[in-house]
Amino acid sequence: MYEIAAGIVICILAVLIFEYRIKKPGQIVLFESDGKVKHRTSNLYARHFSVLMQNKTYTAVSTVEAETKKKISLNVKFSVTLSPSLEHIDKLIHIAGWAGDPISDAGNEIDVMLQGYIKEFIDTQELEDIRSKHLSEYLSKKLAEVNQQFGVEIISLTIQSIEPTDKKISEAIRQKEVTRIMEETERMNQAARINTAQVKLHADEEILKAEHELSLKKLQLKEALAGKEAALELMKLNEQMKRDKIRLAIEKEEMSILQDNPEVLLLSPQIARLAEASQNMKNAKTVVSLGDFTGSSKVVETLRDFISNIFHTVGEKKKDA
Repeated sequence: MYEIAAGIVICILAVLIFEYRIKKPGQIVLFESDGKVKHRTSNLYARHFSVLMQNKTYTAVSTVEAETKKKISLNVKFSVTLSPSLEHIDKLIHIAGWAGDPISDAGNEIDVMLQGYIKEFIDTQELEDIRSKHLSEYLSKKLAEVNQQFGVEIISLTIQSIEPTDKKISEAIRQKEVTRIMEETERMNQAARINTAQVKLHADEEILKAEHELSLKKLQLKEALAGKEAALELMKLNEQMKRDKIRLAIEKEEMSILQDNPEVLLLSPQIARLAEASQNMKNAKTVVSLGDFTGSSKVVETLRDFISNIFHTVGEKKKDA
């Protein structure tokens, strides 16, 4: 019993080892189910119930001759790179079959389609209007659903060159392009110069504006300073007028006192020195300076008259003696 079970296990293991394989990197394992071709996602597959396909890219470089709207012949060189689309792998197998190289067969058909699309596009364009960018955009739109139709994905589509077949036309186009580039460069330089001049003009205007504002501020400060100085001078003048009024009031008060009481003059230092000199030296001539009483005020005149009377009285006494 155990020998039979062991034999069955050994047979199963032998079948598994003989039938199943491990998928290698870069391989696509295909199988058919319900009339559709699918790919296995697991790494283990049964080799007699599966078909292997290399998951590789295909690149085609082709040159097609096309005529413009005015019948000028052009050579368009382009390249396209494709890879299998796992989502639509059944379309690729239906087109190319199980045998051979499906991605290459699909690439050949797409290459033929691209040549037709390029001729279709150039046939409606003027020579001056044809641009590689515009042609690439047109082809990309035409091949937008190529993955659903052929089961491939377009990795890149590049227009390598578009040149007239006639060398003279090609040279004329080159010269025209050189001229256009030079004109464009000159326009850019001119625009840069204009922009620089505008920036400089704007900077000069800002500087002048700032200088004008600074001058106005200086003038305002000077006016404020002049106002303060004038106010200070006015204060000084008012103080001087107040002092003059006080001095005038004092002089008036003194004049009034002297007029009412002339004997008060005897209390002044000048009169005291005069009296002392007249008593000590009989024949001396005492000079009393009245420098302290300058001016022509009434006080000075009264003082002079009083001193003259004193000298006159003293002189008479000396004569009598």
